[in-house]
Amino acid sequence: MHNYTIKFIDLFAGLGGIRIGFEEAAAELGINTKCVFTSEIKDSALKAYQFNFNEDIPKRDITKVDAGEIPEFNILLGGFPCQAFSFAGSQKGFADTRGTLFFEIERILRHHLKNVDGFLLENVEGLIEHQKEFKSDPYGRTLKVILTVLREKLKFNTEFILLNASDFGVAQARKRVYIVGCKKKYGSIKFAFSNIPQKTVGECIDYGMACPQTDFTKLLLEHYNVKELEGKFLKDKRGGASNIHSWDFEYKGKVSAKQKELLNLLFKQRRRHSWAEAIGIEWMDGMPLTTKQISTFFNDENLQSMLDDLVCKNYLVLEYPKKKIYHNENGSSYTERVPDETLPKGYNIVTGKLSFPISHILPSKGIAPTIVAMDMNTLGVIDNSGIRHLTLKEGLRLFGYPSWYSLEEFNKSPRTIKLGYDLLGNSVCVPVIKAVAKVLLSNLKKKYEKN
Repeated sequence: MHNYTIKFIDLFAGLGGIRIGFEEAAAELGINTKCVFTSEIKDSALKAYQFNFNEDIPKRDITKVDAGEIPEFNILLGGFPCQAFSFAGSQKGFADTRGTLFFEIERILRHHLKNVDGFLLENVEGLIEHQKEFKSDPYGRTLKVILTVLREKLKFNTEFILLNASDFGVAQARKRVYIVGCKKKYGSIKFAFSNIPQKTVGECIDYGMACPQTDFTKLLLEHYNVKELEGKFLKDKRGGASNIHSWDFEYKGKVSAKQKELLNLLFKQRRRHSWAEAIGIEWMDGMPLTTKQISTFFNDENLQSMLDDLVCKNYLVLEYPKKKIYHNENGSSYTERVPDETLPKGYNIVTGKLSFPISHILPSKGIAPTIVAMDMNTLGVIDNSGIRHLTLKEGLRLFGYPSWYSLEEFNKSPRTIKLGYDLLGNSVCVPVIKAVAKVLLSNLKKKYEKN
């Protein structure tokens, strides 16, 4: 490369996972790199970033940074905030201020266009489907806007691809969209990846650690042995044979066989489309049913007292049905559910997302499902004959971070550990970034070598 150094900027940096993958790819290709600017607004992320890269990074809100203040660079890296497009959110897209942060990327690229050679962006799978008008469309209006800006306004050869981290030696099923572009003089972007053996969760675990004895773990192990718990979800939601409900191990209090039968029936019945019409709302996955409605499939003289007892123990909640409200803001449409107080209250399963100290016991011989921030601190593993939480160090391995990277600074209290979990749940899988970065850098390397 004739000692040429590619200068890059790291926007919405988080833990710095995109930077690491990019630098690892460059090193394998014999390319020198230098990070000339980093932007991050979250204090906890800055703490981790500064510790691991030994760089004093100021807190920067990219919306308040003048593009002219950013040093000249060749490559822009950015995992721009994804909540606005995520299936886990309300999918407001560009109607959400977080969704508009893509236009900060456009603003910076446009200002530095003369020197920029390319970019690598990462976002959630939902970005492809967001604002889709027809099922046959390859992608929705939101991604179309992004591609139009990059391809037509800024004149980059731009391609996107949906990749699963589990195909890149990561023990996690994590699908993400990668948008890659380069100046037209560097040629078209062509994705090609080699096969990488899949890792298992067990390869990421430090076995032999202490397992706390809590009321939760004691109850669970009274009802199931550790082999039966491998890979199980603990939630009062759908999940089939892989799911354990609170009433299955009487976590919230003793329940009779009749009450378990009632809960299991209600759990299924509240999803039936016929009830939506009877209630007078648009169908949703989990509708509250009145005592009269429940009696049509569970006829018992003690029904009301059983329902009252289950509400008292927090297995059930008495609530209003929820109507669907449609919104259209700045050309972006979305919906939300709000209680309809004109309708009678009904009984529903309590399905709080953080109902259990551990919500999923990871399978040692399989891979983890997509890990998100809100669930990260409730992931568990089987360690010998006990159950414990996933550690931050193990979590880093499930995202493919190199062994030198550390989150030990967060291992000081339950509050700081939760901050570490939150950062990881919003992070990237480093090996995938590395593979994608190699595609971009291979194009650039050919051009530089000719100079």
